[in-house]
Amino acid sequence: MSDLHWFPSQMVNSNVLRREVPYGVDMINARKMWDLGYRGKGVTIAVLDTGCQPDHPDLQGRIIGGRNFTSDHGGDPTDYSDNHFHGTHVAGTIAANLNGFGVAGVAPEAQLLVLKVIPASGASSYENLIRGVHYAINWRGPNRERVRVISMSLGGPADDPRLHAAVKRAVAKNILVVCAAGNLGDGRAYSFERTYPGYYPEVVCVGAIDEKLYPAGFTNTNDEIDLVAPGVNITSTYINSKYARSSGTSMATPHVAGAAALLIQGYESQLRRRLTEREIYNLLMNNTQRLDFDRVSVGRGVLDLSKGIQSRKSS
Repeated sequence: MSDLHWFPSQMVNSNVLRREVPYGVDMINARKMWDLGYRGKGVTIAVLDTGCQPDHPDLQGRIIGGRNFTSDHGGDPTDYSDNHFHGTHVAGTIAANLNGFGVAGVAPEAQLLVLKVIPASGASSYENLIRGVHYAINWRGPNRERVRVISMSLGGPADDPRLHAAVKRAVAKNILVVCAAGNLGDGRAYSFERTYPGYYPEVVCVGAIDEKLYPAGFTNTNDEIDLVAPGVNITSTYINSKYARSSGTSMATPHVAGAAALLIQGYESQLRRRLTEREIYNLLMNNTQRLDFDRVSVGRGVLDLSKGIQSRKSS
């Protein structure tokens, strides 16, 4: 029986776009980092999901590589194209190009390593995910690039020791692991809902808020929530070169993964050295604004990049 899945989300097709920069990207103040010259250039983010449409017009130049770990496409490991939609939507929120049309991602110059670990059915095994995590850790790009962030908008109910070990190995290799909290919430803060890998203490566990800064009714609540990001009615890239709106902690997670890329580029250019995983995590936590809700619902608060990096040049 399948035990791993992308988190169900509401999808609304929409090619009528009001603006290139979606409200979620503006809500976290990504433009503050863009104005400082930081758009994620040189940072590779591994997206473990249903794959991605590699030739989407808004993702041109953003995909540095990929691999298929599912039986889709005849099991061809080189075909990581998205025959669902979820992974393409996540990828766009992270890194869609700032090019004057479509949508823009949080880190529009970051590179994406697309790892297809979930088939079109939306359900898979932990084995695919574990293999994907280890592949991301070991991957080297054409110029010896390494994955700096792993983004996982997926999960399951089982605490698999092999998955936990893979996550720990990634963190030990100074890779930040960002995971969706899950969409099992019932609107009550202290009726804890847990999915894995989001509940592992080593990951950045991301909950969802709406445009009014209220916790989304579907978002998991528990004692491992680190922070929240926009996750309701998020517009992003969609298969067949289209665009769509979707809601879920799956949509909140890529905001945080993209923000990590901006912070990595910004601070490493100032400090002239590589940041550790713990330093990247602390930077994310320091770039939050407190919300007036229980910590089990919103963690440290909402992601907010308005502080930029200027106050930390000498840190």
